[in-house]
Amino acid sequence: MSLKKYSVLLFLVLANLFWAGNYVFGQYLVVEMSPLQMTFFRWLIAVFLLVPLAHFIERPNWKSVWKEWKTLLVLAVLGIISYNFLLYEALQYTTSLNAALVNSINPAVIVLFSVLFLKEKIQLKNMIGLMISLLGVLLVLTKGQLHLIFHNNYNQGDILMIFAIIVWTIYSIIGRKTKNIPPIAATSVSVIFALIMLLPMIAVNGSDFNLNLSHQALIGILYMGMFPSVCSFIFWNISLRHIDASKAGIYLNLITVFTAIIGLILGKSISVVQVVGGVLVFMGVYLTSMKVKARKGKVEQIPGETFKI
Repeated sequence: MSLKKYSVLLFLVLANLFWAGNYVFGQYLVVEMSPLQMTFFRWLIAVFLLVPLAHFIERPNWKSVWKEWKTLLVLAVLGIISYNFLLYEALQYTTSLNAALVNSINPAVIVLFSVLFLKEKIQLKNMIGLMISLLGVLLVLTKGQLHLIFHNNYNQGDILMIFAIIVWTIYSIIGRKTKNIPPIAATSVSVIFALIMLLPMIAVNGSDFNLNLSHQALIGILYMGMFPSVCSFIFWNISLRHIDASKAGIYLNLITVFTAIIGLILGKSISVVQVVGGVLVFMGVYLTSMKVKARKGKVEQIPGETFKI
């Protein structure tokens, strides 16, 4: 594996580690801040880091970057505003680990969307993996009582996470169209668009904002403005320039692992249903991510192949 491939692997791991922290801190912050307030101030902090980083590290041709404003505007709506708002709204009703477990189906959804919209082929084993992942998520959603599938008694937070997954899937697929734009510059412009679009909502709801935040909340929002917002998005967008969205999506499962580890460190418990559901999701994603590779006239299944060889 070349140095570049190791770098992409490291970027994907770090991106998901920081995103896991976003889940954990997010659950604490929703007690003091609204999802709209969290989304706005998180990205307000981030933009003051992103723009200088883009300018001095990438030295982009800003005119060329702004020419792609239509795509970057769509990415702002999806990845910057919608996904984060849905996540923080979900964390008001469900735990950070539950949200991460539901999010674990994201790789399988990315594969499914790639088949439907990018005309990628899917093998029978991949389809079986997709169904197993879905079963795992349903176990988490129904707390092990699958008969509740036929009742409208789902946790509102878990349902919101399903919508967040769909939004992030579309964001990842469209993000492939920005290959010719420096990743930090692309993220910077998307954030600027997002902040501009959020301003009218801030003007209307600003009086409801809690500005008397605890020290823990201040540390949390600073963390979210720096690591998940700046580092994770840059690492993710860099990675999407070197591997397919469906392959990068496999690493989103690390969010669940890191969230569980952080939760255990903070003294939180994990239920048996969450463990079983998580195992099924990982098994399903393992099968979904298997690629067919021809070698010396034979067809071989390669589980979890991450890079093009």
